[in-house]
Amino acid sequence: MLKLISHGVYVRDGREVLETAPQSAEEARKGTIAWQILQAHNKSGDERQLRLRFDSLTSHDITYVGILQTARASGLKAFPMPYVLTNCHNSLCAVGGTINEDDHRFALSAAQKYGGIFVPPHLAVIHSYNREQMTGCGRMILGSDSHTRYGALGTMGVGEGGGELVKQLLCHTYDIPMPEIVGVLLTGKPRHGVGPMDVALTLVGALFPNGFVKNRVMEFIGDGVASLPVEFRNGIDVMTTETACLSSIWQTDGAVKEYFRIHGREDAFHPLSPAPLAYYDRLITLDLSTVRPMIALPFHPSNAYPLDEFRSHARELLSQVDASARASYPNLSLPSLTAKIHPDGFHADQGVIAGCSGGTYDNLCQAANILNGQSIGNGAFSLSCYPGSQPAALALLRAGATEKLLSAGAILRECFCGPCFGAGDTPSTGDFSIRHVTRNFPNREGSKPGEGQLSYVALMDARSIAATARSGGRLTGADEIDYDESQPPYRFDASVYEKRVFIAAKPQPETPLIMGPNIRDWPEFPALKEHLLLRVVSVLNDEVTTTDELIPSGETSSYRSNPMRLAEFALSRRDPGYVSRAKATAQELPQQIEALLAMLPERYAPQDVSTGSTISANKPGDGSAREQAASCQRVLGGAANIAREYATKRYRSNLMNWGMLPFLTEERDALSLGCHVFVPNIGRILREGGPDRIPAWVIGETVVPITLSLGNLTPSERKILLCGSLIGYYRSAAE
Repeated sequence: MLKLISHGVYVRDGREVLETAPQSAEEARKGTIAWQILQAHNKSGDERQLRLRFDSLTSHDITYVGILQTARASGLKAFPMPYVLTNCHNSLCAVGGTINEDDHRFALSAAQKYGGIFVPPHLAVIHSYNREQMTGCGRMILGSDSHTRYGALGTMGVGEGGGELVKQLLCHTYDIPMPEIVGVLLTGKPRHGVGPMDVALTLVGALFPNGFVKNRVMEFIGDGVASLPVEFRNGIDVMTTETACLSSIWQTDGAVKEYFRIHGREDAFHPLSPAPLAYYDRLITLDLSTVRPMIALPFHPSNAYPLDEFRSHARELLSQVDASARASYPNLSLPSLTAKIHPDGFHADQGVIAGCSGGTYDNLCQAANILNGQSIGNGAFSLSCYPGSQPAALALLRAGATEKLLSAGAILRECFCGPCFGAGDTPSTGDFSIRHVTRNFPNREGSKPGEGQLSYVALMDARSIAATARSGGRLTGADEIDYDESQPPYRFDASVYEKRVFIAAKPQPETPLIMGPNIRDWPEFPALKEHLLLRVVSVLNDEVTTTDELIPSGETSSYRSNPMRLAEFALSRRDPGYVSRAKATAQELPQQIEALLAMLPERYAPQDVSTGSTISANKPGDGSAREQAASCQRVLGGAANIAREYATKRYRSNLMNWGMLPFLTEERDALSLGCHVFVPNIGRILREGGPDRIPAWVIGETVVPITLSLGNLTPSERKILLCGSLIGYYRSAAE
């Protein structure tokens, strides 16, 4: 049973909720694990306003080129901390010809030049490598991937846009107010057939829709933690990103110590637990024994139901998915998913177990146990398994799990994140894929609605996916079948990494960067003038707009190192006319300033006005940390977003680091496609701190007032916006 407590709570010894307050909340708050780690990394001297320096950084090959190019343009000389450059997203070099491998060569030369760590393609997915090699109790890791989560190993991971990593590379800080800390009190033990994704979906389904942990830290405590193997904890932890929390941390125990010992890093272990008395701003209690096999239906991980409940109401729930698909893609002729309901149950078309959430040794061992001596059949249903790292793949081979999987008809693939973002195992049109990956957003599996294709992804645990495969695709929970849950202990072979991973002993500044023809510098971005004139070039009325809709993944990956070429894909799946309208605005609006200013009740000098495009949306930015969701808008002349709220801190940070104002308003109904918004005195407002309510004008057939706001901005964020981008900010500081 899951329970949410939305007020402050005292917890004694990490397990007992108290009814009375034996000491002040302020003092007891310091007893949380998160408070201790955050303050140990805080350089501000102010407990409430944090300026954090991380222990290490990590990026993969659709984010690191942009980060390194930004840092180079801002004065980078050497990496001041360990920086892991992994290659698990653009590793299929058949996509884009040699372009992807050019990026990998660039990263290796950068690791040599600046003193970093380079993990070659196919060797490990980003989070598997960091778990195995970079985590440590009490540490903090910043990654340019939203699923940077290592809390189960005592490490606070934060996923952010590339601009925040650039700040760390240039010895600046990650600045945030001290976040609220939400306790997650676990009791009980999972029942037979229940895996980490089942627990994760139970949490995501309860927490994302109401924003219960948004921008807060989740701290896992309680006797139930000890009932979970470490990889089980990792599988829950990585999915906390889907709750919209800022980070996560778990109490650590002997099982975590053993994990580090197995990986040859026993000195990375330190016991972490809350103080005898700790205060949490909110509390979640979950009895693990009540969790059942789950399924998250398209098109979000929070669209979660117990598997047996889904089967009992399949026609109704699938009709809701049909309606959602028709609303998003009204021009497509889509068959109903209810056609997949057969007399013996609902039938899926594909299964995938992959990546940082699914491809663990434990998950694939359990899948192998379920499929041992069985067959997935020779029909349309297929099953692909992607180990998270080559050490895990080697351990699976030695344990006999690989033989069981292959003998049943499963396909074993390389260490690759593709199925999670649309570059591997893209289903056929209309197919329903069940996956143990992190997300099931629209088109994230690689389908292209603009070309008439749409397929569907539901999230499930590896155990129930294997049970479904054993049933030939008929949806089956792992709790419905008998299987042996025992498995050989994991044996980590460090030589796999020792033979292939490049770890710089020191920077070699004389090393030239290997620049492929698709690796391009960022264009110049102008500083903000005193006033701002915007044209609305896209209006997105979806409840939530994901970063995959702002800049698609999958087919765009080969162009991540080329800002102008990548920008051609911006909003291509959601609003195909956006790019042409943004380009036209960049050309036309500077010529129209005088005519538009003449419509206003006051007079302003045209030379004091910046121009740019903007999008209007309800809640943009859910999902990936990729900064390209913002930088593509900026490259096309974007100067702002106007929204009711932002889905994640990381997307809002990306906007500011690329010089775009993250406006908020409750008056979005006043904005229509093609209208103009004039924001007077925005330069002065940013310089002086300005009011929370910013008066502006909407210029359409008439001129009407509108009120905007920017929310809380740090002094450095204000300066970045004034300078037009993070690059401009660092250049101005150097002058």
